[in-house]
Amino acid sequence: MRPLDVEELNLAGPCGFYCGTCRHYLARAKGLLKEKNLKDGCKGCRVQDKKCAWVKRDCVLLRKHQITFCFECPEFPCENLQKFDERHIRDDQLSPIANLLRIKEVGAAQWLKEQEEAWRCPKCGGNVCVIDRQCYDCGIQTG
Repeated sequence: MRPLDVEELNLAGPCGFYCGTCRHYLARAKGLLKEKNLKDGCKGCRVQDKKCAWVKRDCVLLRKHQITFCFECPEFPCENLQKFDERHIRDDQLSPIANLLRIKEVGAAQWLKEQEEAWRCPKCGGNVCVIDRQCYDCGIQTG
């Protein structure tokens, strides 16, 4: 099995966040920046080589592309990742650390398929945002 390239991994953040649920990514992808009152959108974590304010900014291994995912680090989970995880558990009811462990278990390609399915709108099959739990295709609230 060949490793996934940057484009294929784009929505799998090194921190374990699924970028396909991010309001900045979805608003840009769906042409909803103005409607969502956002100045800029995001093309995804990896294609922009985003300097993540939460994890990557403080991680030399990620910044220098020495690891692909945080679980590859000998200090996993570091203090920054633990804080990031706590915030997402509190605000979004999801754990990036649990996601990283799942990626390690099943591989990034399978995890991305699982995430795409988990965040699919039950009404139209579109994309649901983790922040506001709204489908960015049909507009229904899902949670």
